[in-house]
Amino acid sequence: MIRVLALALYGPLAASTRYRLLQYVDGLARLGIDLQVRCLLNDDYLRHRFDHSATALWPIVKGLASRLQILVAQSRVDLFMVHCELFPFLPAPLERILLRKPYLYDFDDAFYLRYRLGARPVARTLLGNKFDTVLAGAASVTAGNAVLEGYAVKFNRSVSRLPTVVDTTRYLPVKRTPGRALRIGWIGSPSTASYLPELVAPLSRLGLEGPVELVVIGGKAPAISNVDVIELPWSEDTEIVLINSFDIGVMPLPDDEWARGKCAFKLVQYMACAVPVVASPVGANRELVSPECGLLAGDENAWLDCLRQLRDDPGLRQQMGEAGRQRIVEHYSLHTALPKLAHVIQSAVGRS
Repeated sequence: MIRVLALALYGPLAASTRYRLLQYVDGLARLGIDLQVRCLLNDDYLRHRFDHSATALWPIVKGLASRLQILVAQSRVDLFMVHCELFPFLPAPLERILLRKPYLYDFDDAFYLRYRLGARPVARTLLGNKFDTVLAGAASVTAGNAVLEGYAVKFNRSVSRLPTVVDTTRYLPVKRTPGRALRIGWIGSPSTASYLPELVAPLSRLGLEGPVELVVIGGKAPAISNVDVIELPWSEDTEIVLINSFDIGVMPLPDDEWARGKCAFKLVQYMACAVPVVASPVGANRELVSPECGLLAGDENAWLDCLRQLRDDPGLRQQMGEAGRQRIVEHYSLHTALPKLAHVIQSAVGRS
């Protein structure tokens, strides 16, 4: 049995921890890989961060101490899997001293920009190239999309693209009954809700033509005239049911360097439930959305045209939804990603 210890930055409340680490545990065990996941910052930390309340210092100190203890006792581990970052604000050479075992580095955001784009000049100077060193020192790298993969190969020859996927035996579509209003849906977190204002103008114009609902799950929704905006809390128990209530799933993004590193996971969730999608033509959105399963919209008029097209053609919505579901099953599902991750782990351990 290969023993892998995944060191996540955040707890299970973070989608990346759930979908890039925790959902692989059972499947890897069947393939002879014992994956254990340990987080540095727990879910309470994220809850405080999302609602902008003060974070208690003791849980952070406790998390740091626990991680140091794990690194001291690393003789029982064949391979570490570092997800996002081992320690915030710790220079890479010090992390390399602590990681005496080989490690696989996994990332699904443009973390290499974290300190370069930060407001602290000292951090930009001391840590701006931190992730270049982290990438270079990894036994293998798994990158969530083509943009991240393209960056990683500059520093490491052993890079595999591993998209963020869903378990398609759990994400199942249901038969939809048309409602009075066109229901447009978005799912995310308070941090990514900052992209929603891009939809205000096109949705407001669409609302003048007929009833429209915007359902926002897990983030703060903007006010939109002529649209019934419904803000709902996120829950793992209800997210699939709510996504299945959408007529259209949306993912607006700005065209900047950070957004181009996003892995289009919202679209993966919508499409797994056979929901047709409209998205900004940015980063992984371009990889995921083919003409058969969704539409790309680069400006206000394009968003309005795409939403109108899907509103006016229920048959097209169904056709695109079914094609999107098939695309996820074939390319973005747990059963296709599991053997890829197992092979990367086995190869990394074998080389080490």
